[in-house]
Amino acid sequence: MIVESKKYNGICQCGKSHEMTTEACFIESGSLSRIDEYISKYGLCGSCACLYDENTYHATEGRHPTADKEIILSPDGLHADNHGVALAMEQLPDKCDYLIAVGSGTIHDITRYCAYKMGIPFVSCPTAASVDGFCSSVAAMTWDGFKKTFTALAPKIVVADLDIISKAPAFLTSSGFGDMIGKFIALADWKISHELTGEYFCPVIHDMTLDATKAVMESAEDIKSGDISAFEKLMYGLLMSGLAMQLLGNSRCASGAEHHISHLIEMQPDGLGIQSDALHGEKVGVGTLIASKEYHKIKNNPSLLCGDYIPASDDYIADMFGERLKESIIKENANDCALGITEKNLMSHFEKLKEIIESIPTYDELIKIYKMLGAKSSLDDISVSEDVLFSLLEYSPLVRNRLTLMRLRRISL
Repeated sequence: MIVESKKYNGICQCGKSHEMTTEACFIESGSLSRIDEYISKYGLCGSCACLYDENTYHATEGRHPTADKEIILSPDGLHADNHGVALAMEQLPDKCDYLIAVGSGTIHDITRYCAYKMGIPFVSCPTAASVDGFCSSVAAMTWDGFKKTFTALAPKIVVADLDIISKAPAFLTSSGFGDMIGKFIALADWKISHELTGEYFCPVIHDMTLDATKAVMESAEDIKSGDISAFEKLMYGLLMSGLAMQLLGNSRCASGAEHHISHLIEMQPDGLGIQSDALHGEKVGVGTLIASKEYHKIKNNPSLLCGDYIPASDDYIADMFGERLKESIIKENANDCALGITEKNLMSHFEKLKEIIESIPTYDELIKIYKMLGAKSSLDDISVSEDVLFSLLEYSPLVRNRLTLMRLRRISL
């Protein structure tokens, strides 16, 4: 499968003009062996550096792209953070015309950030269908302990070799599945905000993301059996999610309450007292189950939204986030996106909100698929105590000043 992504550029039916950096995605068996051909075709030339971790270097042996410098990072303790970026930057040559990322999410976020800082393009070579960020134009990284989204760079082209991706460890594939299924929550949150506040909404971007998400969900059984066409659908869905973010110019169509739960866990605030080394997509997958159960509960009980919205106080934030994170979270929520939403406003739109929530698969529907895939499906599975569930529901909306139904749930606190 070849996605000529530039075809999505231009005036959209939503009235806006969309543009993206990524010109094409090659999702095929053996595509990494042809990467030099693709690089030449899309006008990349000169010197390049290729970034791997030790695992992805060995997984792609015999198919390594031609590079003037190979940077192979240790996977032990490697994260998309300021330390990971520093490790890469100290090995990158002063003069370089483009970069190549060969790996999963961490290597990609480090590479895209370095490419942005250096002002050069980069090529994406996923080695596992593990996250939706391969085509993203932002890098989600932990910087000085705080989960942040940095302006970065989307890849010029993507070369996804299904021979390698289909042989990746099953837990990486499950992570990608979890990241993708989270779009059901993210898209519902986007529509709810549009309904309540008139936030900009693009039906084309919404539908392209939703269609890809549904295709992934329907392919779950074939992913389990190792059918390479199912890996193609999963990889396509993950790449389309990133392309949708490029078109939109932000992550609204791909990140909602389910990601906020994941981000809160990743930030490890003092008041939560937890630590999880689970993959991002695994945490998003668990966050999706939590959000689905909560959203359907709200759908069946409108009294949970009775009351006017009151922003979180500085003291309330400090109680959970502690000295290390409180200033960043207070600043993030300074102009609360839900301020001014009243009980009258919510109740007048409640039938529409119910309709939107109905589009989210229920917990029972999702858990059957998770169990069949062997995907992590509970807080215990990601080394987080079930005792902190209430705190996750209560505080996760504060990690990003973005209107979600989970933020509105704070009305009932």
